[in-house]
Amino acid sequence: MTVRYLSDGTIPSYQCRQAHAQLAEKTCQTMRGDGIDQVVAACFLEAIQPAQLAVALSTLEQLEARAKQIDRQWQLRLERAQYEAHLAHRRYNAVDPDNRLVARSLERDWNEKLTEAEQLQREYAALPKPTALLITTQERERILALAQNVPEVWHAPTTSQAERKQLVRYLIKDVTLTQREQVIEARIRWQTEALTDLTVPRPKRAADARRTDPQVVARVRELAPICTATQIADRLNQEGWRAGLGGSFTASKVDWIRIAYDIPLDCPEGPGFCPSGQRGDGRYSALAAAELLNVNVSTIADWCNAGRLECVRAGTHGPRWITLTPETIAELRKPVQRHWKQRGSRQREQNMVQ
Repeated sequence: MTVRYLSDGTIPSYQCRQAHAQLAEKTCQTMRGDGIDQVVAACFLEAIQPAQLAVALSTLEQLEARAKQIDRQWQLRLERAQYEAHLAHRRYNAVDPDNRLVARSLERDWNEKLTEAEQLQREYAALPKPTALLITTQERERILALAQNVPEVWHAPTTSQAERKQLVRYLIKDVTLTQREQVIEARIRWQTEALTDLTVPRPKRAADARRTDPQVVARVRELAPICTATQIADRLNQEGWRAGLGGSFTASKVDWIRIAYDIPLDCPEGPGFCPSGQRGDGRYSALAAAELLNVNVSTIADWCNAGRLECVRAGTHGPRWITLTPETIAELRKPVQRHWKQRGSRQREQNMVQ
């Protein structure tokens, strides 16, 4: 894969486009690289922690002991092959030259033993030697001391990206990336040929990043029958949810979600959106409460101000929503509603009588 940088020049993008460049085929895969770099860097810094290095050095000592055992086994195989070749040579030298048939057979056996010994010698020469894994006590202490400084050097603002890449190459040989539907699979191959598998969440597309979380929509649908838009917004903010465009929730954002996802308006804040006069939470508008109690709307306001009726309102001057229990209705309901006439109407009646 090749690396390119986005328009700002700091965010890398990894692309597999050899087939596109050479055969004009579709680009294999393209993925944003800043999240991948962060995960790989975190894995690298974790690997060089003193505790991790101590385990690695202990493992290196075990590998060294194992390599010495394998080397000893090879030494025995080589000695055995050389002994058999030497024995075949002695047998060949001991045969009577006049017995040509036996001499040719022994000579062939001697050549085969020599070939086997040479083949084993070549294979042994190609193997890594145990001394390659050997580290001294001073080297061990130096490695552990350097591990204390590497994270500071890595995060220092004076460290360039090129220097960070050089540090990574000391431990990591390569990283293989595979793009899946929801995640990016990253396989780190270390210099020791060990493998580490990681998963990196794929960055959201612009539309998905701005889309309201489905859990938020479900929560709005759950609260809509018993809460107003303002109350829903307060609940969502208290529960730690964030709006799709960022920031906290407001009543207007909740209304937008409700309209976009066809969620019924059961608890409006204005009585004009509640023809029945009673909301989903059971509260009545001031007019509906006045009709139910056979009183005037101004009486409802006076009772609310005096504390005889429990009410809620969105703002200081917002419409009241009244809580009416059967006991409250039985206590405050008037037998007949009185209809007061305006002073001007009464004066006109008196003039007509005169």
